[in-house]
Amino acid sequence: MILNCVIVDDEPMARKLLQEYIEETDFLKLVGVAENPLKAIGVINSQQTDLVFMDINMPKMSGMEFLRSSPNLPMVIMTTAYAQYAVEGFEMAVVDYLVKPFSLERFIKATQKALELKLLKQQSNGSENAAPDYFYVKCDGKLERVKYDDLLYVEAMANYVVLYTSQSKLIAYLTIKGLLEQLPADRFIQVHKSTIINMQHVNTIEGNTLHIGATKITVSLNFKNDVMDKLLKNKFFKRL
Repeated sequence: MILNCVIVDDEPMARKLLQEYIEETDFLKLVGVAENPLKAIGVINSQQTDLVFMDINMPKMSGMEFLRSSPNLPMVIMTTAYAQYAVEGFEMAVVDYLVKPFSLERFIKATQKALELKLLKQQSNGSENAAPDYFYVKCDGKLERVKYDDLLYVEAMANYVVLYTSQSKLIAYLTIKGLLEQLPADRFIQVHKSTIINMQHVNTIEGNTLHIGATKITVSLNFKNDVMDKLLKNKFFKRL
């Protein structure tokens, strides 16, 4: 992962040192430089910016004033000669606070913290966006959680369906059609007007019969072609 960085500092020597440190760090890329916060706004908005190195004592607007007036900034590492601002900086959720002059070692430690925060945020977003691997059904007045991987097959029974899992059998007031519409199509398929199977649990195909564990399930002629296509597609190895 690469962090795109912007430097905001009114001192030429400070900007030069930060540029050299960024060049020495393989997960950092400099995408912009600004002499003061007012110019930084345009730079940050025009670039995909992950991290800002922000000086505090600058003309026109201080780094702290910029932080207070810009709540949606990327991650910020403060760089300043004034250690007394450290507490206020951390209260404003800056990643780290580098007191000038700082070494390359201290710089890398601060930027690694920013990298870890970025990775954690991505993982968190990924978890939030990932589809759940389970669903709930109502059985005997209770909501039972069923993992997709554990569900072997489903059979219709009058006005109910029976869900056979690797651990239990659940009876729910559902229809085959309604349940099929809600199950992931890449995992489950209807093989009979009254039966849905989990394709990953099919061990053997014998004519019109599917073996799921010790259970034999008949495939209806109306569904056979579609079922075989989905079960065997890119999975059937034959002699060439």
